[in-house]
Amino acid sequence: MSTTVPPAARPSGDGRREANAASVLRAVLDHGPVARSGIARLSGLSPAAVSRQCTDLARLGLVREVPELIAASGVGRPQIPVDLHTGAAGGPLVAGVHIGVPSSSFGLTDLRGTVMARQDVPHDGILAAGPRERVGRALAAFLADRTPAGARILGVGAAIGGWVDPAAGTVVRHDALGWHGYPLGADLRRHTGLPVRVDNHARAVAQSELLFGRPAARRSLLHLFVGNVVDAALAIAGVVHSGPRSGAGDVAHLPVPDSSAPCPCGRTGCLEATVSDTVLAGSAVRAGLIPEPDAGLLVDAAAAGDRRADALLRERARAVGRATGLLLDVLNPDLLVITERSSALHPEYLDEIRTSAITHAHVCDDPERIVVPHAGPDVLLVAAATVVLGPLFRSPLQIDAG
Repeated sequence: MSTTVPPAARPSGDGRREANAASVLRAVLDHGPVARSGIARLSGLSPAAVSRQCTDLARLGLVREVPELIAASGVGRPQIPVDLHTGAAGGPLVAGVHIGVPSSSFGLTDLRGTVMARQDVPHDGILAAGPRERVGRALAAFLADRTPAGARILGVGAAIGGWVDPAAGTVVRHDALGWHGYPLGADLRRHTGLPVRVDNHARAVAQSELLFGRPAARRSLLHLFVGNVVDAALAIAGVVHSGPRSGAGDVAHLPVPDSSAPCPCGRTGCLEATVSDTVLAGSAVRAGLIPEPDAGLLVDAAAAGDRRADALLRERARAVGRATGLLLDVLNPDLLVITERSSALHPEYLDEIRTSAITHAHVCDDPERIVVPHAGPDVLLVAAATVVLGPLFRSPLQIDAG
């Protein structure tokens, strides 16, 4: 696994050159394969500037020419299209890890956000009691086993719930795992030998929507994550808000209308205590719907025709929708993305969320503004990779900075 960058392509310190490179790379991401003349039109740069940037980006291994796409009947000198150097063509990859409560997931993702390889590692809460570095060891083993021969790994992106400080690479607080002040980035770097970036998973999903998702996200986006942890992220004009000490997005104690669920904080009706996977799975076990507290088993049971399982998921969806209505009123984003297991797999639960949200919202009457993540079941692995890919697309000439 190599992280070496050709010296000729290293940045000169010219901020304009870096911005131009980012504009070209973004144009190729959005429209590639695309001819250089098309990139010039899309980016507003001169043809000469586009040519220089394409040369630099090709030396970095980020783009490549695709002469096989030239139309055979073209008139005049043909223009060779440029595209991202994707994983299918032997391009660079990013290692991503999402650390959850019941399990973690590892993946290798290319520059277009396509997951090329993945592995799920269940741990059922053992991370709270056992050695935390087992994630790093498992990730190193995954990379040794699944990285294609000769492939270049640009770095590791790690996404996790709770309060995360990206600048320090530290999990400030994750109560469900019992992690407080844990230097996750340093631990993963020690096991893999690769540059590591860490962020909260709600912000990471928001970043992936900005990079790979719907154009409306770049105007304003709110992302709500509903899993064992419930949190959120807000982006305005393409920038995800972190707040002082990276503490933004804690919506666990947002009040849910009509909920009386007790919360460990001492109040009732808090969002996480009402809709989390932990609460949902516990209710399903007590009702005899599933043998163990795993929300995925409940979704499977509903899909197999269990009406009681379906009713429980719809009840959860309506509660998520009520909270979503509040968020729509307060923030009124162009797009509200919800990461929630059942709605990501089965559209009828998204419909429940939408109906409940619009019923309770006062400023939004358009259910189409409420969507699931663009990456579908791969959402968390793409988000983890975007922790690295986001900065790369903003400053592609800094790829070798580590």
